[in-house]
Amino acid sequence: MNGLILLRGGGDLASGVALRLHHAGFDVVIAELPRPLAVRRLVSFSEAVYAGQTTVEDVTARLVTADQLHVTRAAGEIPVLIDPAANHLLITNYQIVIDARLLKTPPLPLPIPVPLHIGLGPGFSAPRDCHAVIETRRGHTLGRVYWSGTTSPDSGQPEGDPRRVLRAGEDGVLIVHARIGEHVEEGETIASIQVDKDTSTQVHSPFAGMLRGLLRDGMEVTRGLKLGDVDPRDDPALCRLVSDKALAVGGGVLEAMMNARNLSKN
Repeated sequence: MNGLILLRGGGDLASGVALRLHHAGFDVVIAELPRPLAVRRLVSFSEAVYAGQTTVEDVTARLVTADQLHVTRAAGEIPVLIDPAANHLLITNYQIVIDARLLKTPPLPLPIPVPLHIGLGPGFSAPRDCHAVIETRRGHTLGRVYWSGTTSPDSGQPEGDPRRVLRAGEDGVLIVHARIGEHVEEGETIASIQVDKDTSTQVHSPFAGMLRGLLRDGMEVTRGLKLGDVDPRDDPALCRLVSDKALAVGGGVLEAMMNARNLSKN
């Protein structure tokens, strides 16, 4: 099953899927929010929303309007549209939709049916919500394709050491004090949250390591929101590489696409 692919979401997991599909020769368009909240920004195509364009590994994505899609695709780049409701489906003949937003709740129906709809992770149940679901939880089932049923439920906890995930303690505006890829010491101030004119709270590193991801400076944040990620492996090169998990999920998406194509031929 070939044709234009709409990928909903441009965070780090979605970007790994986009990268794998792009390398395999598929034509991908990313639909994003007006203000994405990707933490691993150096490997997230959603950064194009803020910067106009961004490059992940060897692939460039560019923020475009609907009338600019053809030019961007012809240049070998991935177009990024601001289209959270996937309304572009109504005016363009997409053959495949991949929902990589990781909402972890059952999605609203698409504006129109499509030949192949793939959902990533918890919240999707096939064939109720989509044709196929891809496992996103690490383990022996990571990247597996389910044509019936659901993936592992959301545990509510980050994978690995839960301390590595930095979260907002209050509502406010994020003020960044460290850069992605930098070494940080235990207790070092990574960011602060300006609650009001006279009040701010600090976000400290839970242990020594490398700052793997952090939201953009000046973002409005809410209590409990994921702000950043500290990696104890302390290797700055990893900040610019798509994760093994994202590539494994991308492999599952490719498997689902190939199976659907073979079924359509029979």
